Amino acid sequence: MGFRSSEILEDLMFAENRAILKSMGCSNEDIKGPIIGIANSWSELVTGHYNLRSMAGFVKKGIYRAGGAAVEFGVMGCCDQLAQGHNGMKYILPSRDLIANDIECMAEAHRLDGLVLLGSCDKIIPGMLMAAARLNIPTIMVVGGPMLGGVYFDGRKSDATSASEAVGMLNAGKITLKTIENLENTAAPSCGACSFYGTANSMGCVAEALGMSLPGTALIPATFAERFRSSEMAGRHIVELVRKNIKSRDIITQSSLENAASVVMATGASTNCLIHLSAIANEIGIPPSVMLDMYDKVSEQVPTIVLVNPASKYNMEDFYMAGGVPQVMKELKTMLNMHCMTVSGKSLSENVKKYKNLYKINRNVIKTIKTPFASSKGLVVLRGNLAPNTGIAKPSAMDPSMLHFTGPARVFDCEEDANRAILAKRIKAGDVLVIRYEGPKGGPGMREMYYAMKLLYGQGLSKKVALVTDGRFSGTNNGCFVGHISPEAAEGGPISIVKDGDLISINITNKTLNMLVSEEEISRRILEWKATKRDRKYSSGVLGLYSKLATSAAEGAMMKV
Repeated sequence: MGFRSSEILEDLMFAENRAILKSMGCSNEDIKGPIIGIANSWSELVTGHYNLRSMAGFVKKGIYRAGGAAVEFGVMGCCDQLAQGHNGMKYILPSRDLIANDIECMAEAHRLDGLVLLGSCDKIIPGMLMAAARLNIPTIMVVGGPMLGGVYFDGRKSDATSASEAVGMLNAGKITLKTIENLENTAAPSCGACSFYGTANSMGCVAEALGMSLPGTALIPATFAERFRSSEMAGRHIVELVRKNIKSRDIITQSSLENAASVVMATGASTNCLIHLSAIANEIGIPPSVMLDMYDKVSEQVPTIVLVNPASKYNMEDFYMAGGVPQVMKELKTMLNMHCMTVSGKSLSENVKKYKNLYKINRNVIKTIKTPFASSKGLVVLRGNLAPNTGIAKPSAMDPSMLHFTGPARVFDCEEDANRAILAKRIKAGDVLVIRYEGPKGGPGMREMYYAMKLLYGQGLSKKVALVTDGRFSGTNNGCFVGHISPEAAEGGPISIVKDGDLISINITNKTLNMLVSEEEISRRILEWKATKRDRKYSSGVLGLYSKLATSAAEGAMMKV
């Protein structure tokens, strides 16, 4: 692999390198220690990243205090909510792989000794963790933390998506336009990752459960002083990791991935976590089939011990104060691989024993494994003739009455057509809404179908209509939904041949998803589909590349040559 930066800078032959650094004001003292890169996704477009510029200063303080040298560089990061729209949202999942590539290029071109990954939000954290696994150098993930909850609305503290739910309520005549205008000003009162347990905060918890973030840091609210103190601590720890030569693959292992999957299940985290864990696992050579079997196993074994928004009225601030990820792992310790190494330089077992919560545990938020909210199945992997290579559902966000659901299909070939039908009140109680050609290749980009679910919620149909798609869902969604259908429609999966009126059966208990159509009829329709197979929507640019190279959702939806 060659020398790292600090070794190069000590060599007389690399006077030119030192000259370049000194041209930016660096002194000999500045470049004497290990060279630590800070990959910072700060921007003024993403609320979850808005505090990262300030956090970077504290990370640097910690690095210099520990005898290292800090070099900060920018990383792209898109906001799922600002990117809404037909084309904007298509770029979100592909951006994950671009982030991993971006960090790889910067770290390897400059042979950095270590990395602090400074990011937040849905695709940025997993992209950064993919880069960490790929690079295998000492690395720490530092997340920006969640925003605070907003004004009370519909029985709980509001969040940004409450405004989308309100649109459905306005459409149903339940509220006035003034209510929506008020929510725009009060639902998101601070910067930070959205205050519900969506993919952003879920992946922050995954990073901590993997051992890639310092204990107790995933859920510190973005505006708390503790967020800055923990950033300084991360700066000190990364220098220690370099000196001890503890690399990312010493931490990201099959055992730690299983720990992360267990925390995902126990907390009812976003369904997107499974896509991202598979993509991270791929970087260390673990195939998707192994990960799917792992999800199946932990889904059956691990109880649901956390319920937070969208599954309850409690939000991320409540989850943090109740003990956060350390308390969850303490409750699950008999089910976890406690020997795993972490970025603290200590094992998970040592971290859990040492961690002290600054607040009082709230048993309405975090239960014990003896008295869980549910015995198992925070997320489930479904299979059947509609999803031969799996689909993903989230029972922890479902009303028990929706765990078994059969109804006639209402089929749409894109999200926009489905949303127009909902707003026109053409979707009725008992229907199964099928949204297809929104998978990794078909979208392309595998958009989230969260807006359709929000509209159904606002119309009072979230417990009366199911949604099945080859796209994804936001962690804020609740109701009966199944996403990640593989193979997707664009690859000729069975979802491509569903017709209006076909009965769709969703059985969460038995983990099955089937269309109640004869095998002969399915075979006939698939042959017809192949005869009219669609061309790719994009042939150039990032979306053209992604639609050509993307694997299925079951394989992590990553670009693979």
